[in-house]
Amino acid sequence: MKQCFTCFLLILSTYVFAQSGKIQGILSSSDSQPASSVNVVLKGTGKGSVTDPNGYFEINGIAPGKYTLVVSFLGLANYAEIIQIEADKTSEVAVVLKESAQQLNEVVVTASSQKYKESLPSQGLRISTPILETAQNIQVINKSLLYDQQIFDMLEGVQRNISGAQKVEHWDNYARINMRGSQLTPFRNGMNVKLSAWSPLTEDMSMVERIEFVKGPAGFMLANGEPGGFYNVVTKKPSGKEKGEVTFTLGSYEHYRVTTDLDGKLDKNGKLLYRLNLMGQLKGSHREFEFNNRYSIAPVLKYLINENSALTLEYNEQYSQMSVVGSNYSFSRRGYADLPASFTMAEPNLEPTVMRDKNISLLLDHRFNEHWKLTAQLAYLHFKQVGQSLWPLGMSTDNDSLMHRGISIWDAFGVNKNGQIYINGDFNTGSVDHHILMGVDMSHKDYFADWNQGAELGGADFNIYQPIYGQLTAAQIPQWDRSRSIRERAVRYNNSYTGFYIQDEMSFFHNMLRLTLAGRYTTNTYQNPYEGTTKDGKFTPRIGLSWSVSSSTAIYGVIDQVFLANPGTDWQGANFDPITGVSREVGIKKDWYDGRWNTAISAYQITRNNVLTTDVDHPDPTTSQLIYNRQTGQQKTKGLEFDVKGELVKGLELVLNYAYTDARITKDSDETVIGNAVAGATKHLQNTWLSYKVQRGTLTGLRLSLGYQYQAGRSSWFVFDNSENALPDYFRLDGGVGYQTGKLSINLLFNNLLDKYLYSGAPNYDGTFYWQAEAPRNYRVSVGYRF
Repeated sequence: MKQCFTCFLLILSTYVFAQSGKIQGILSSSDSQPASSVNVVLKGTGKGSVTDPNGYFEINGIAPGKYTLVVSFLGLANYAEIIQIEADKTSEVAVVLKESAQQLNEVVVTASSQKYKESLPSQGLRISTPILETAQNIQVINKSLLYDQQIFDMLEGVQRNISGAQKVEHWDNYARINMRGSQLTPFRNGMNVKLSAWSPLTEDMSMVERIEFVKGPAGFMLANGEPGGFYNVVTKKPSGKEKGEVTFTLGSYEHYRVTTDLDGKLDKNGKLLYRLNLMGQLKGSHREFEFNNRYSIAPVLKYLINENSALTLEYNEQYSQMSVVGSNYSFSRRGYADLPASFTMAEPNLEPTVMRDKNISLLLDHRFNEHWKLTAQLAYLHFKQVGQSLWPLGMSTDNDSLMHRGISIWDAFGVNKNGQIYINGDFNTGSVDHHILMGVDMSHKDYFADWNQGAELGGADFNIYQPIYGQLTAAQIPQWDRSRSIRERAVRYNNSYTGFYIQDEMSFFHNMLRLTLAGRYTTNTYQNPYEGTTKDGKFTPRIGLSWSVSSSTAIYGVIDQVFLANPGTDWQGANFDPITGVSREVGIKKDWYDGRWNTAISAYQITRNNVLTTDVDHPDPTTSQLIYNRQTGQQKTKGLEFDVKGELVKGLELVLNYAYTDARITKDSDETVIGNAVAGATKHLQNTWLSYKVQRGTLTGLRLSLGYQYQAGRSSWFVFDNSENALPDYFRLDGGVGYQTGKLSINLLFNNLLDKYLYSGAPNYDGTFYWQAEAPRNYRVSVGYRF
């Protein structure tokens, strides 16, 4: 890595700097309405932009000379214009398209159904540099891909589209996705929404526009998170177009679902825009007594104050009534997959668990001038859970068929307050272009959890091989004392942080070479009654280089620091030190065939110090359960990742990725575990998804899809027993058929086509094994109508 940076700096010192120019403009329709979401590119350069709801666009860092500006809208003839770019000047254009706003709306509805590749980051990532040119590996899953694969929430195959991303254990509504040896931190619209290890409530895709996976620490970009990276869920916003869509879904295991998406204007002059997404779902399971009934409401209002300012108010509410948490686990002394995939510990008369997630945010965008922009954002998240969870009290020592089922209360309450203010700007110093990002992040989180009441479920041993359900009377099912408020009876976990940061991306040689220098100072405070208060602060620098070998190929390198709160105490009550370390990465990105598809290859090494793992040597003296953690000292993760995404030939879309991950314990007070693999890091992950849409003839609009997920060298996520292959290799095949004609679309998807017994799990502290079995072969069919 050091040699790569040295080479870049030598190149930098041997060239003569050159200045660059800029293009900005407004696009409108024939009826004088703003033309939003239109692609604007400079032919042959790989540079481009997308118009905002006001029809505004800008393209920076352009070498002086003549260019062809192309305005492209899928399904319409392109508009082209010759533009002269001069050094240190802004060229302004105003384009009136021949089509009306209604025609543009109809075209975007038809054309957006198949397009997997994205070229620009969302506003939530704070940067405007095209993904190709960033010194960072950023992968995007857009709504077209989500629709094609019929993904309804974060637990349903999102990770198959990103190299190295792996879904491990989950608690029904809580998504846990690992990558590069650690759990990814969840963000929503640029805000950290993680309240605890059991949060957030997984987002329903009905309100999601895209999901961005940012690999590596990237602390300067979106506050502090795990060094493996984070994912940012971007919710749908008003587009300024009058359009709507309703979709009905039927599926296996009594799955019924309906969604509505409305988008438009609330006034004649188009200053007040709205977006409303609604979802209702009744969902059963391949396990008896398991269900997940949900609804979500997501209204958004956007007020265009003037041509330079906009205010966006957004509210998301998600509600879930589900079976008892933990009922999706199986347990056995004899090994994994020893029970049918339909096995459950639950009973038909157990009270459901209810969760509600409410999130309100306010976003202000203000452009001072063509060079400087201010963004301010506030968000308030309120989470409440009333329910219970299942977990065995133990297996019989005399008969491995018998289990003592345990049940406990699990009520929770959480509040997450976030605030961000940041500024983007650009200026020149001589022949160097500077793109500045600076700001402050603040967050305060309170999480209250009550696990403090528990009992045996039923009065007799439960035979896991010959289960009998429905025999428990109401008197045999424990009732929990909720006479006091959750704040009074629960344990409170409090976490807050403040981060100040600044970044300068300097571009040289007509933006062929970009040097990024950034720094962030973050303070973390964590408190609970068991572990006291810990407060840590650290400055974390960052340096990155990106070199455009050509207009379609870029090589990058980045060194970033790791700093993350490490709350808690060990079995002796000693506080843990914060997680620190460094991440080094190099890679190459390339767009192919005028940007229709792209590839990304990256190699990295992450060193994490003061990492927590389960303390298997000191179980709780009362319950014998593993409730303590310990710091292993150091872990190193190195790997190679490869992604392909986009349209290979007309009508054929491809998502293909591969990741090799080698995560090892390199320092530990227990020398016997040094060299062991890190739990939750699978060595080989490979995914492919192909979708072909017939372009002409009587079958025009027919789409065929097929994809698989493959994992080898799988590691259990919680306690790893150091075997080279703790879990068997994993292969899942899915496929579907779709059809679109005019405003009507039909999408049929089959999951687990080979009907394999698929699962993930881990060894338990008492010598048993536990796992979660996926559904056997199943289907879902969706019918959508756009208007």
